Amino acid sequence: MRQILVPVDFSPITAETIEHAARLAEKFGAEIALLHVAAPDPDFVGYETGPDTVREQVATELRTEHRELQAHAEALRARGLRAHAICVQGPTVATILERAERIGAELIVIGSHGHGALYRTLVGSVSEGILYGTTCPVLLVPARERTTSSAPTPGT
Repeated sequence: MRQILVPVDFSPITAETIEHAARLAEKFGAEIALLHVAAPDPDFVGYETGPDTVREQVATELRTEHRELQAHAEALRARGLRAHAICVQGPTVATILERAERIGAELIVIGSHGHGALYRTLVGSVSEGILYGTTCPVLLVPARERTTSSAPTPGT
């Protein structure tokens, strides 16, 4: 394995997802490509705030996300791993799949938010889109905090 793609969205599962990829990279001598896909520019911004205000806000958010992504890559490099950061705008699933193909990813490590079926039905799931759209293996890191009423209680 030479190339691991790690799409991140800076949610609470991000650090754990990167750690899983780092452990795999250490074992296989692979390079890690951290990818953050920012939302595309809005086509219609409404009447209250002008396009300049929206553009400035989006640019500020992109700079902040890029800095955070670079910090994650730098932390990996400090551990002796080969890592780089990619921050792009576009439709999330399509962009991840395109980048995976472009860099020749042999594994995609992605975190799951653990949303329920209703959320996936209404909003969709990036993880699902990746699973169904790629030809390379995918490691799905589940969210730790899950609430299920049907889970057995210890001692019962």
